[in-house]
This record gives sequence, structure tokens and C-alpha cells, in this order.
Amino acid sequence: MMIFILASGYLFTIYLLLALAKRTGNKTTPSNVALNHKGNHTQEVSVTPNVTEASSVR
Repeated sequence: MMIFILASGYLFTIYLLLALAKRTGNKTTPSNVALNHKGNHTQEVSVTPNVTEASSVR
């Protein structure tokens, strides 16, 4: 009887985790945001390193 309870709890947990992963997986990466936006606005992004000093500790 105890094995049945543990197995059903395990299967229920797996079911909930898969449902949660499916639900959140659809929201993680919007793939066509740039395709839906047809305005004249442009976004400029510059990536410049601001590293002034690098040191190694031994």
C-alpha cells in the first residue's frame, strides 16, 4: 500500500513539473517581436567594456 502511495505521488509530481515547464516555456523567448513592430523607431545598443584593472590572486 505504501509503494502505491509513493508511486502515485511521484507521478503526480512529474505531471505538475511537466505542466509548469510547458506553461513557462512558451513565455521565455519572444521570437518575432521585431517582426511585429513596424514603426520607424530604431534602437541603438552599444557594448563597450569598462574594465579598468584585472588582477589574479594566487
